[in-house]
Amino acid sequence: MDLPEKTPKPEVPISSEESFPEEPILAEGFTPIGDLAHLPRARRRRAQRMLVPPGANERAALLDDLARRAFPSFEFFLLAFLCGVILGAAYLLNAPALLLLGILFAPLLTPWVGMTLAAVTGSWRFFFLTLGGLLVAEALVFLTGALAGLASRLWDNLPFYYARIHAQLWWPDLLVVALGAVLLVISFVRSEQKPNLAGVMLAYGLFLPISAAGIGLGIGKEIGGVTPWPNGLLVFLVHLALATLVGGIVLVVLRFKPMKASGYLLPVLLGLLSLIALVVFTGLVTFIRDGITAGRHMAPTPTTLILPSATPAVFQTATPLPTSAPSPTFSPTDTLEPTPSYAIITSPELGGANIRTEPGGGTVLTTLINGSLVQVLSEIESVGTRTWVRVRTLNNIEGWVLQTVLTATTLTPPPVPTTTFTPIP
Repeated sequence: MDLPEKTPKPEVPISSEESFPEEPILAEGFTPIGDLAHLPRARRRRAQRMLVPPGANERAALLDDLARRAFPSFEFFLLAFLCGVILGAAYLLNAPALLLLGILFAPLLTPWVGMTLAAVTGSWRFFFLTLGGLLVAEALVFLTGALAGLASRLWDNLPFYYARIHAQLWWPDLLVVALGAVLLVISFVRSEQKPNLAGVMLAYGLFLPISAAGIGLGIGKEIGGVTPWPNGLLVFLVHLALATLVGGIVLVVLRFKPMKASGYLLPVLLGLLSLIALVVFTGLVTFIRDGITAGRHMAPTPTTLILPSATPAVFQTATPLPTSAPSPTFSPTDTLEPTPSYAIITSPELGGANIRTEPGGGTVLTTLINGSLVQVLSEIESVGTRTWVRVRTLNNIEGWVLQTVLTATTLTPPPVPTTTFTPIP
């Protein structure tokens, strides 16, 4: 009996656990962060702390991602326009709350990050693209400020206190700009989340002075001894140069560098221009030392007040000398008295000044209009950041007034007329 042939059994496929796929081919220089066991302990710690991937391909991918995020969008320009409108209204109304609101509306300055990144990596084309986007946004803020300045001509004697403040250089503002540049670069490279705090700090340093410059151009005159135009523009350039220099240093520390040797020309050139701007526009010695550290008040005119001098004037007084005659004779002696110094009240903003009983406060003794002549006494006191001078009015009222409202003059009060009485016989 013939037995049927055995039916061959189907081959059982090998399970996935028994299969060994080929090892993927990794890019040269690729080092996965999670696979660091083969590295020494010190190198493992450094690799885990690195913000920039060490591999060339990973670095190129990161640069592409950063460039895409840094390129300006329509939303960026729209927010810049809204920010300029609010800042112009804030300067016009002298409202600090609106200044804060305008900065909160300011767009994240990603084009500045892209410009700095392009400069460090030597990418000329991307540098000019992001620089152009940044300048367009600043131009929107400047033009809206200029329109607000033109609108201010409908009213008289608007104070524009905050426009004067932000059209000048101050040490705290420079520190805020530098710190904002560091935080914005690090947070932008490290995460795709928007760094709100760093963005606000940098927008504070770049948008406020350029808006104040627009206000000054629209007004067409100085405000309280300060010319917002072009001072505000110079402050903006100083802040931009400082932020770019600090941001570039941070990117170099994070190991960003040009891909080619010819790419080093752009970072070196931009670094030199930033240093020159900081030196020229700040004065490096005089402006930074005297202007920034001085109190936030400006004299209405550059005329220096001349305080009473110690030049002696000789007055003849009679001193009795004993003699043998029955009537005493008198010999003149010299008495030293300071020469009086006079000044004129000059306050374009308020139209006059108050004479107070004490420096920095006290009761108002009298109010003098602009052009009033006062005698400057030798007593001077500083209260906070302001200097007070003791003066005497023509009515012999003595009190204290701010030194910034006094302008030295050579005028003297008219002589007091004397009346001669003729006795009636």
